[in-house]
Amino acid sequence: MRRTVARRRGVALGVLACLAIGAFACGATLGEEADPPRPSVAETLAAKPLAGLRIVTGLPGTSIPPGLREAIGEGRVAGVVLFAENIPSRAAGRRLVSRLQAIPRPPKLRAPLLVMTDQEGGLVKRVSGAPSASAQAMGARGAAFSARQGHRAGANLRDLGINVDLAPVLDVGRPGGVIAETERSFGATAARVEATAIPFAKGLQAEGVAATGKHFPGFGAARENTDFAVERVDLSKRELRAIDEKPFAAFAAAGGKLVMLSTAVYPAFSEDPAAFTRAIATGELRDRLGFEGVTITDALETPAVEHFGGTAKVAVAGARAGDDLLLFARLGPAEAAWRALVGKLEARALDRREFERAAQRVLDLRAELRR
Repeated sequence: MRRTVARRRGVALGVLACLAIGAFACGATLGEEADPPRPSVAETLAAKPLAGLRIVTGLPGTSIPPGLREAIGEGRVAGVVLFAENIPSRAAGRRLVSRLQAIPRPPKLRAPLLVMTDQEGGLVKRVSGAPSASAQAMGARGAAFSARQGHRAGANLRDLGINVDLAPVLDVGRPGGVIAETERSFGATAARVEATAIPFAKGLQAEGVAATGKHFPGFGAARENTDFAVERVDLSKRELRAIDEKPFAAFAAAGGKLVMLSTAVYPAFSEDPAAFTRAIATGELRDRLGFEGVTITDALETPAVEHFGGTAKVAVAGARAGDDLLLFARLGPAEAAWRALVGKLEARALDRREFERAAQRVLDLRAELRR
């Protein structure tokens, strides 16, 4: 009897010990899972620097105006776009970029500024050198030639300190469209564009220059450039998805870093420009195609945008649509856009968490880029 009781006590103590060990292990696991994740850098920022991560501006000439120096120094600007007037010579271009990057910035914003330009080839080139061929010529000569042109263009831009190319054009060059007429399309079919524009983009990125596919959801059917007129692309959703969006899907799958959103109107989705239409900027590009990189608007000081509203309205509409970066050619409008975003953030009229995610994508891209 005593042996039986002792045996039962031993079993009971063993069970209790196992339960205690299990509870400890379970508690430790639960404790680990319960630890809050470390916040992203964007989550720790106040409204002013957070809004600055959504702004790109241009500048006049080859010197840095005091206002731009101050804006960069205070974190009100994430990047700068350069045009031909900013790079009259390679030496002048290098000096300008070096001075921009050397401006002291807040501790959490010290990653390289985004310094971008339009270096497509053909009629659209801001600096001398590669690419030596237009998109049309690259598309005609094939993937290997396009890839070499991409590598050479990337090396050319990196030599100047430029880390983002606003290329390649991924628009399918429809007959009669302004993109085909100006030789800016890699081909008249989605398959040809995919086969030759994507190797160009990969070549750029292999040299440390982020590629930008443009102009989503496809501008190949437009008759005029949005820099000069309001454009409507009257294609159905089915046609846009089956043809015009396909090269962007391939670009996303290939690891393309940025996508530029068109400022044309696509009535199949909205009567607002694509860059201000959430169904396009978020629904089509991110949700349907799975793009995870940075989005940037086309230039926002154009007739295509002016009819939509003033700078403040444009900035807020772009942020709400899901655009990560708002592109301005001049500091004045860029600063007005920044103030509008700050005001809406502080008034809680913009989704803070979504804003942080967009800003963090920009920060992540900046962190990837070498000086």
